[in-house]
Amino acid sequence: MVLVVDVGNSRIKAAVFEESMLLEHFVFTKIELQKNIDFILKKFKKVSDLVVSSVGDVEKQSFLAYEKVVDVFFISHKDTFPFQNKYSTPHTLGLDRMVLAAGAVLQFPNQNRLVIDAGTCITYDFIDDQNNYLGGAIAPGLRLRYESLHNYTAKLPLLSLEAPKNLIGNSTSESIHSGIVNGLVYEIDGFIADYRSRYLNFIIILTGGDTDFLAKRLKNTIFANSNFLLESLNQTFQYKIKK
Repeated sequence: MVLVVDVGNSRIKAAVFEESMLLEHFVFTKIELQKNIDFILKKFKKVSDLVVSSVGDVEKQSFLAYEKVVDVFFISHKDTFPFQNKYSTPHTLGLDRMVLAAGAVLQFPNQNRLVIDAGTCITYDFIDDQNNYLGGAIAPGLRLRYESLHNYTAKLPLLSLEAPKNLIGNSTSESIHSGIVNGLVYEIDGFIADYRSRYLNFIIILTGGDTDFLAKRLKNTIFANSNFLLESLNQTFQYKIKK
């Protein structure tokens, strides 16, 4: 069994895999790391490998403390990935984006792929049908959009995510919900339409914490999987050990 851990900007996600089968997944905060890893390893005693990908600020030592129990692996830029990295600044490309790209290549071979990760940030990553990673885009996620309206204005309130009741907001709160949610949906649909106009044999993969909320609002046909990053992390590890 393999325990994969993704340390994100705001949360930690983890999952236990038996080969390619996801047995259980977990979401917790950084201060809950040790408690949750202890719990997972106690529950799944056959876990032999702990695989970590991190864009957050959790120290490696927090994971190396488990070396006596399991083999610990860190995904890094130095690893071999199943794509050619054409990014002009390859060492600045986030490991989470690289793992997502690897998962897209391994799970959807011989296609053009656009991976949209809807989390703290919205990232768009494009890998062509020749397995070239070409880049993409980074934009604020839903939570950041709500926070920015509140933090950088004098009077706008800080609201929680809520589906707008109407396109035309008839109050300040409804106008904020309409602007943020509809604005992001239009953005994603616009990106997809532009990519589709340029590339054939195309698949769109939507993942991240806001997957379920966004998927049913998009016009385009997509493959929606909120656990795609964890699955990709497991696939990247399997690819790594085979290489």
